[in-house]
Amino acid sequence: MAIEIESLAKRYGRFEALAGVSLSVKSGGVFGLLGPNGAGKSTLVKSLLTLVRPSRCQGTLLGRPIGHRATLAKVGYLPEHARFPDYLTGRQIVRMSAGLSQMARKLALAREEMLLERVGMATRADDVYRHYSKGMRQRIGIAQALIHDPQLVFLDEPTDGVDPQGRVEIRRMIEEMKAEGRTVFVNSHLLDEVEQVADEVAILCGGRMVERGRTADLTRREVSFVVRSQGPLPFELKAAFEKEGWLVGADSIEVRGEAAEVVQPVIDALRARNVSIREIRESRRSLEQVFLEAVNRKEEA
Repeated sequence: MAIEIESLAKRYGRFEALAGVSLSVKSGGVFGLLGPNGAGKSTLVKSLLTLVRPSRCQGTLLGRPIGHRATLAKVGYLPEHARFPDYLTGRQIVRMSAGLSQMARKLALAREEMLLERVGMATRADDVYRHYSKGMRQRIGIAQALIHDPQLVFLDEPTDGVDPQGRVEIRRMIEEMKAEGRTVFVNSHLLDEVEQVADEVAILCGGRMVERGRTADLTRREVSFVVRSQGPLPFELKAAFEKEGWLVGADSIEVRGEAAEVVQPVIDALRARNVSIREIRESRRSLEQVFLEAVNRKEEA
């Protein structure tokens, strides 16, 4: 396991930011931590990195106790709202991170050039940081997080405030990190972004873990198939379909079930009446629906 924690708690006076969170993250995949603003996501990450001292924490990071200094050197981190000296160039920021990691100069320079090219900043690397757009700043932030070749990378809201093209590029970088065998921990409230890259997700709300599992499993719980006809359905067919308990619209039939075979009777009935089929598609819950249901359950409880 890349991360394994039990009962991580953090209090700020009377305020309970994290209420005994337990979490395990497998090595070599992309893990997404979701939650509304103020849920405790950043506090959890900062506690794992010992940037915040937890009130209570038992667990391991890359197989060693939380806070083990040599292990932290194998971790890369892009914080939310990262603040780098704005008078430095992008190249100098990456080089500064290499120096803080005590990398050998020759190796650091080689990785610097490779990473600047990889994040699409090679031609702008010598521009001053204050002149960068939000997307450019995030790219430099990712490069500095990877400069020391970490095994585990924490990305806190990596696509927040980034334009659509920049988001696509950042997703590509995350997929490349996974392909290299790194564990990537993405902390975000942008559900569609996480759904596209994460193998597993957990949902944090009010400092408590309210849902977790493989992304595919969470969205597969309510699978259905939708068939659309070319034009309105004949009245007799609509009545027959409704009798089967299917959800019927003016030109659509929705049948619940994970296997495509469940929709075959609909197709057969439409063909028997010479009704043209315009579309057949699988429909499943989005991660957004999973998220809203989990948060609503927490609020009701």
